Amino acid sequence: MSDVKSPSGDRQHHAPQPPHCREDLNGCGPSETSCGDPQEWATAPGCADFALPVRGSDVRVLSGELGGRIMERVFDSEDFPAQEALGAWTEMAHRDIMPKTFRVVEGEVFRGWFDEMALGSVQISSVAYSLITTSRTLRSIGVSDPESLQIVIPRRGPHFIEQNGRSTLVEPGEMVLLSSSRPFQSYAIGEATLMQFPIALLPAGARHIDRLVACRLAGGKGIGRLLADYLARVTVDHTCYTPADMLRLGTIGLDLAAAVLAHHLERENEIPADSRQRVLYARVTSFIEKHLGDPTLTVDQVAAAHHISVRSLHRLFQAHGVSVRASIREQRLARCRRDLVDPAQQHVPIRAIAARWGYPRPADFTRAFRTAYGAAPAAYRRETLSRPGTRAT
Repeated sequence: MSDVKSPSGDRQHHAPQPPHCREDLNGCGPSETSCGDPQEWATAPGCADFALPVRGSDVRVLSGELGGRIMERVFDSEDFPAQEALGAWTEMAHRDIMPKTFRVVEGEVFRGWFDEMALGSVQISSVAYSLITTSRTLRSIGVSDPESLQIVIPRRGPHFIEQNGRSTLVEPGEMVLLSSSRPFQSYAIGEATLMQFPIALLPAGARHIDRLVACRLAGGKGIGRLLADYLARVTVDHTCYTPADMLRLGTIGLDLAAAVLAHHLERENEIPADSRQRVLYARVTSFIEKHLGDPTLTVDQVAAAHHISVRSLHRLFQAHGVSVRASIREQRLARCRRDLVDPAQQHVPIRAIAARWGYPRPADFTRAFRTAYGAAPAAYRRETLSRPGTRAT
């Protein structure tokens, strides 16, 4: 971020913005002017701060699975001669996302990578790019329109979006919605997570959605944070998912996306009851996960935090084949087990690990751990860490 002086002389931090653009404070105002040439934006203070991260390792493809496919690197600019990278990126976008045109600052070389996975009809992508202008025109829409919605969540760097007569600057901690069926333009640099899905899969279809395109939506709190956490988490263990897992995870993602959009449209009542229940379950389990270290956490507290009765909470978990107390216990023990067998934590006392995850009394922890894993914590740790190939990091 760049430092600039305010009228009072104090230094303030601002993300670089495209020239001549008006940012509406509500995140959803009409654009009065165009956004100028991205070459001017590239010279704005702070743009140079957003270098691409070090290239990650390639990931394998899971093909032939009906439920989806695990995360796959489908593009890396390092695989192409410098002058061919932008053309290859354009071909990839046309094939895997939707037809668009791209521009970079004159004289600059495009750098970036694109990873994607599919969970049923939901596509989740992790992308990084040097400064680039993206345009989807009426001509592009005429070539191909998947009639999909795309949620963009910046992880690093500013993203400026124009669609449906609105212009919005979106930064990490926020998200924005785009429609494939309307022209749009964006200026971006950094990294982002994308979630794309057919608009027909939303409970309310396309009704009212135009009110939200190119609007800045909260991604750091409430239901928006839950969706952002889901998208961040779902890619972590992707190699372990079965086809059935992928379909279920895709359904959860759609439920969360629908809940976010309905929240901003104030139309939660249009979400089907089963979808609302899945979203509620995701919210409750996320709450529990964040409070596992609190030994005073009770079923009553969990229910009160979500404004439901204890009976309703028990029914919610019974529908997933587990009790609330058992879920809390299993998650706590799983975290303890993970830390116990972590070579980097082999010198951390067992009682400290137990207390970290909500077991202040060592005897209670030992009894619960032995019941779950068939051995006392000390013996389990010693046996696991003594196996060949296990060493401290």
